[in-house]
Amino acid sequence: MKSLILFFSFFCTFRAAIAQSLVASNFIPENEVRQVETFLASDDMRGRKTFSPEIEKASDFIINKFKEAGLKPFFANDFKQSFFLYSSKLISATLKLNGNTLPDSAFTIFSGTNQIYLNSIDSFVRVDVSKDLGSAASNQLISKYLRATSVLPANILLVVDPGQKGLIKRLKRFSLSGLVGNQKTVLVVETAAPLTSIFLQAINEVKQQSLNNVAGILRGTEKPEEYIIFSAHYDHLGTGNNSSAMRQPIPGQDSIFNGANDDASGTTAVIELAKYFGKKHLNKRSIIFTTFTAEEIGEYGSQYFSSHIDNKKVIAMFNIEMIGTLSKWGTNSAYITGFERSNFGTLLQANLKSSSFKFYPDPYPEQNLFYRSDNAQLALKGVPAHTISTSKMDDERNYHTPQDEIKTLDLENMTRIIDAIALSSKQLISGKETPDRVAIENE
Repeated sequence: MKSLILFFSFFCTFRAAIAQSLVASNFIPENEVRQVETFLASDDMRGRKTFSPEIEKASDFIINKFKEAGLKPFFANDFKQSFFLYSSKLISATLKLNGNTLPDSAFTIFSGTNQIYLNSIDSFVRVDVSKDLGSAASNQLISKYLRATSVLPANILLVVDPGQKGLIKRLKRFSLSGLVGNQKTVLVVETAAPLTSIFLQAINEVKQQSLNNVAGILRGTEKPEEYIIFSAHYDHLGTGNNSSAMRQPIPGQDSIFNGANDDASGTTAVIELAKYFGKKHLNKRSIIFTTFTAEEIGEYGSQYFSSHIDNKKVIAMFNIEMIGTLSKWGTNSAYITGFERSNFGTLLQANLKSSSFKFYPDPYPEQNLFYRSDNAQLALKGVPAHTISTSKMDDERNYHTPQDEIKTLDLENMTRIIDAIALSSKQLISGKETPDRVAIENE
């Protein structure tokens, strides 16, 4: 009996050790994670601002890594999915509602025209933005009128309730780069007053500029027309002198917004997952690995990508955003946004049941993270597209600051997270599991 007890004790200890090792050291080499992360978040990359020479360097770097992993271009014969956007710099603007001049903080403008002169309430189609920005309907509304691919038949007046604090500020960050895809004007104004008259006069400096996503594919052996997507955004905010960051650097101190966590960490994960699955070549479904541009100024890269792929072929999307710091639960843990919207997270949890790693539902539902990252565009079309993150959004002190540098990351834990993503996705990649579609909410 004593021998049996000893054997049982040994067996339990051995089984626990094996379970721990499944996410402790199996798949992704930490030294490779460090090398990729160090390049993307270096000072030489100058914050990887959209339209900068440095983001072109980042794009070329990612393409080379995809080639090394054995990927093929997903679109046509090029890893670059190139497109054009208009950048508009607002030179001056005057807005009067009911004869009263509004401060700049109370409105923002999206327009592809050089000169704007609108002096009648009838010049606009009015759309009221819901107070509940957590609903898919409100996010569809904003996306419909502000996305780069919109071609509007009329000028739009988006009226935001003053109780919705932060929306105008957030949208100003997008419109500072002024990316629009039409020659009409979208005026976003914060007011609760009935509107009887409106006067808008503004001058824009408009330029057409090119940018690109990067996308590669490993074709599936049995279900090549069914896609699993791993994604992240590779742009960030640039430098303090010209960035549209929410927080400005302290004078005399570091002015480079390195974006080590946001989102060099996610981009690193996509590269390492491509290398891992590229060595195996056992995927029965096709795997798309993509990194998006222009997320920080309005998610324009993912919008363009999502409009050029058949969403019915996309089985699931693993969007990876800010995994370099510890989650609120500590090591070996991350959360999934929109957890309740499909069984995607439940499937991933089940695939990790023999490991020490845990995925949790998003603990910050009030921040509406499900619709604030690059998964949103495909999720709005019904794809189980979710973001995996560890960022403590109630206390992520380096978020959108020059202090978001590689020295603030836990690269060992970040490597384990990438391991867990690889392990949790295997049943989907093999074709054995298919997550439920996300319910599409009407506007």
